[in-house]
Amino acid sequence: MSAADEILDIVDEHDRVIGQSPRGEAYARGLRHRCTFILARDAAGRIFVHRRTATKLAFPSHYDMFVGGVVGAGESYDDAALREAEEELGVSGLPRPSHLFTFLYDDDAGHSWWSAVYEVRCDLPVRPQQEEIAWYDFLTEDEVERRLGEREWEWTPDGLAAYRRLREHRGEG
Repeated sequence: MSAADEILDIVDEHDRVIGQSPRGEAYARGLRHRCTFILARDAAGRIFVHRRTATKLAFPSHYDMFVGGVVGAGESYDDAALREAEEELGVSGLPRPSHLFTFLYDDDAGHSWWSAVYEVRCDLPVRPQQEEIAWYDFLTEDEVERRLGEREWEWTPDGLAAYRRLREHRGEG
């Protein structure tokens, strides 16, 4: 099954399930669904940063400081966060990511999803999924902040929104 065929729960403005749709159709029609954002840190506290492949359905070739993705139909945010983190990092046996907060991402241009933000420590050697990740490295928070202002680093808009909210959540923003 392709990513576009994956079935998602479609939710309302209160995050209540109101239907289901294939992912490709949900994206094309701007149907609100659920996503997870997991900030993965290594043993030194550095953040896993990556550039998405050019074949991604949403925000191809953009940089992101979160791993994660859509929540499948009937799947919990917590289960999706662990699944997505392990898949994208290419590891198994991660601790369950810690849920920090949830917010509604809506860019007023047809992209709208409930976004559960998590954090996890990954002490395992990573082998990122080649279909998802074109480049990666672990960067310090200062390096991430520096890259946010660099024109050649085009970041995912939803990842930027989640990162800004995370900084506010921690009293840093």
